[in-house]
Amino acid sequence: MIQPQVNNPFILALIARNLTVEIHHHSAYQIVLSNDTPFDSTINGVKHESIHGFLIRPHISHFCVSEKGTLNVLNIEPYSYIGLELADRFQADERYVVFETPAVSKAFFQTSTDTLDVGNVLEALQANVPSAAYDERVAKIADYIKENYFRADITPQTFSDIVFLSPSRLASLFKQQTGSSLSKYLLWTRLRQAIYLILSDESRTLTDVAYDTGFYDLPQFNKYMYEMFGMPPKALKHNSDLIRIY
Repeated sequence: MIQPQVNNPFILALIARNLTVEIHHHSAYQIVLSNDTPFDSTINGVKHESIHGFLIRPHISHFCVSEKGTLNVLNIEPYSYIGLELADRFQADERYVVFETPAVSKAFFQTSTDTLDVGNVLEALQANVPSAAYDERVAKIADYIKENYFRADITPQTFSDIVFLSPSRLASLFKQQTGSSLSKYLLWTRLRQAIYLILSDESRTLTDVAYDTGFYDLPQFNKYMYEMFGMPPKALKHNSDLIRIY
């Protein structure tokens, strides 16, 4: 039996105002777009002035300065279907793509308008995801993760016991259908929820957020947050008045 497609958590989209980010790198593909004011960015040691956006490969050092405008920041898991599709858009030696104008962005992402509205970009990216529905066992695991991501005792055997497949068979099936691994799906779900809690509940400490989203402790949360998105959780905590999650 085939179930309808479940939501894919492999995109984390944030909006930031008056943002200055120090030089960093991370494991995700990243799209940065301005809805209003052009901004400056230094990517891989090259400064680009008055641009409207860029797409960058994982592990490329960069930073942005946008003191007067609004930036949309999209992080994408590199081995998800969207990440793999983005990889195919680069030339062999390209490390990043700069969008000098909104029209360039429209052509690149094949959006319906000339604006760099993040909703149009997200829609265009999702349109390139394979349309085949998920196997009911994959859908069942995705539902389980959505409801139980906060449990720190989840293991590959936990998933296997739910759908009566061996860990290796389930891992293969899940990757075949989502493009990425079960462990990354769980990690992105935890990170997305953790960032939401940081930005929506100022009363929670970062340690509380770590425990509440399934991380063993704050150091582990720090490690994965920095690895995936190039910033520690405290950077969001201290700038929560400037940043929100879509």
